[in-house]
Amino acid sequence: MIELYHCTDARSFRALWALEEMGLPYRLHQLPFPPRLRQPDYLEHNPLGTIPLLIDGEVRMTESAAIPQYLATRYGPTPLAVAVDEPDYPLWLDWLHRSEATLTTPLAIIFRYSQLESGERRLQQAADDYTQWFLSRLRHLTRTLKQRDWLCAGRFTMADLCVGYALLFARKLSLEPKFSPEISAYWERLSSRPGFVAAKARG
Repeated sequence: MIELYHCTDARSFRALWALEEMGLPYRLHQLPFPPRLRQPDYLEHNPLGTIPLLIDGEVRMTESAAIPQYLATRYGPTPLAVAVDEPDYPLWLDWLHRSEATLTTPLAIIFRYSQLESGERRLQQAADDYTQWFLSRLRHLTRTLKQRDWLCAGRFTMADLCVGYALLFARKLSLEPKFSPEISAYWERLSSRPGFVAAKARG
C-alpha cells in the first residue's frame, strides 16, 4: 500500500489531495511541523527531513509537485493527467513545475521570515519583498483564468491541484484579499471538489 508522510496543510497536501482525487488506497502518517525538529526519528525515513515523503513499494519520492504527476501517470489512465499526444501536454508540465518553483517558493520564504523564525531572526523586509514577488507571478494565473476555467486541456488536472496548493498556502498567509476575482472564483472551484474536501478532512 502507498504510504504518505504528511503535515497539516504543508506541501504534502498536494500528494494527499492527489491520492483522494484518484481514489487510491493509502496509509497516512501524520507528523508535527516541522518534523525534522519535532519528530527526529522521521529522519530515519527521509534524511532531508522534508515533507512529503511518499513510499510506493521501492519508490520513494519527496517532491510535492512530482508526486501527483507520478500518481496520475503510474496509476492511470486518468483525466487528471495530460497525455503526451494532447496539445496541452507541454502546458500541463509547465504549470506543474510553476506551481512549486514560481508560486510556492516565495510563499515558503514569506512563511519562514514572518512566522516560523523566532523573533530576532524574523525579517519583515524579506517577507514583504517575496510577497510582492509572489503577487507579480500570480498575475499570469489571472491572465490564464480570464480565458478558461482550468489551466489546460479543458478539464481539472494535476496541474490545477498543484497550483491549488499554492493558493491554499497563500490563504494561510492572509494573502487572499490580494486575489483577483478570477483567482477567487478558481479557488472556489478547487476547494469545492470532493477530493479536496476529503483530503482536508483526512489531513
